[in-house]
Order: sequence, then structure tokens, then C-alpha cells
Amino acid sequence: MPEDPSKSDSPPATNSPARLQAPWRLEYLEGVGEAERKSGGPSSGSFLREYWCSPERDGPNHLIVRTDDPNGRDRGGVGGVGGVGGVGGMVLLNAYPYSNGHLLVALGEPRPTLLDYSPEQRAALWRLTDCAAAILARTLDPQGINIGVNQGRAAGAGVPSHLHVHLVPRWGGDVNFTTVVANVRVIPSSLEAMAARFRAGWAEIRKDWVLDA
Repeated sequence: MPEDPSKSDSPPATNSPARLQAPWRLEYLEGVGEAERKSGGPSSGSFLREYWCSPERDGPNHLIVRTDDPNGRDRGGVGGVGGVGGVGGMVLLNAYPYSNGHLLVALGEPRPTLLDYSPEQRAALWRLTDCAAAILARTLDPQGINIGVNQGRAAGAGVPSHLHVHLVPRWGGDVNFTTVVANVRVIPSSLEAMAARFRAGWAEIRKDWVLDA
């Protein structure tokens, strides 16, 4: 019987790809398949767009703020607030976070680059980013926040067709020996528990945020 190359102590041959087990991705892939079955067609390729078009699933999708529903009506559901010049967007938890409390900000309309959006849409996106940073500060009180955009697949975008902003809370020493030695990140809080904390924090500061134009 041929030896399994994945169990060999020798480096794999150049023509033998390494294997990476990622069982946590199954839930995402099954979710895409379920969305296709319900819609009767292929997935949009952007889970952000699918989340935007499914306001009834804001809870299980871990949305914290939604400015409008897909039909443009003000929505009071999970963190609903007025739209920015009629531009809808959302703040939500990243399902595969770099650290506890990793938030994403996106507009409902998918565009691949920042400049593909109108000035009004870009203003709405950054206003929601301000809001997300305030929610992070109120809820977790981090020592710092990484805020950035990966535009294009070559820049690391996981959903290159739908631009979004990352907000990653940081603390001194949060990248410890586990990450350095084992290349493993420890996420101690569940998405459900973190979403509940963020929604409570948003409820505390919501009156101070007018996201209308």
C-alpha cells in the first residue's frame, strides 16, 4: 500500500499539494447551498448581499445595525436606524474572526472597489464605520482597533465582489505564543454571546447616532 504523504516526515514533493483540514467551513458552504435552493438559482457569490436581502435572518446572521431593509423602508429590527441619504448598510460580526469582536461594515449594494460607489454611498459607508467603532469602544473598550479595507483578491479580499470594512479590536499582548508558535488564534467567546453584547452596547449609544443625511 502506498504511504500516505501527509504522514511522512519528509517534505512533500513539489507536485504534491499540502492538505489543510478546515471543517468549520462546512457550515458556510452548506449555507450557500441552502440559499441557492431557496432562491431557485445560484448564489450571488457574496454572503454580504445575501445577508442584506434576508432581514428576517438578522439574528442568526449576527447583524448589529441595519440602516434600511432591502426595500428601502426604515427597519426597527436588530439595531435598525435611518438610512444615510437613502443608502442602506449594515454592521455585523465576522463569522470567522481574527479576534473576539471582529466587525464588518458593508453597504447593501455590492461593488468591488471603493470608487465604484458614489460619493453619497462612500459617506454612508464611513459613517457606518464610525458607528461600528463607537459600538466596539462602548462594548469592549479595546486598547486599539485595526480598521481597514482589502480591495481585490490580490489584497486579501475574501469577497472581492462586495467591498467591506474590517474593524478588529486589539489589546496589548493579544498575539501571544499560541499564535506565533502554533499559528492558532484562540476565540474565547461564541458569536451569539458576542452579538448579544454588541446589541446591548448599541442600545446604550443609539440615541447619540443619527445616521440620516
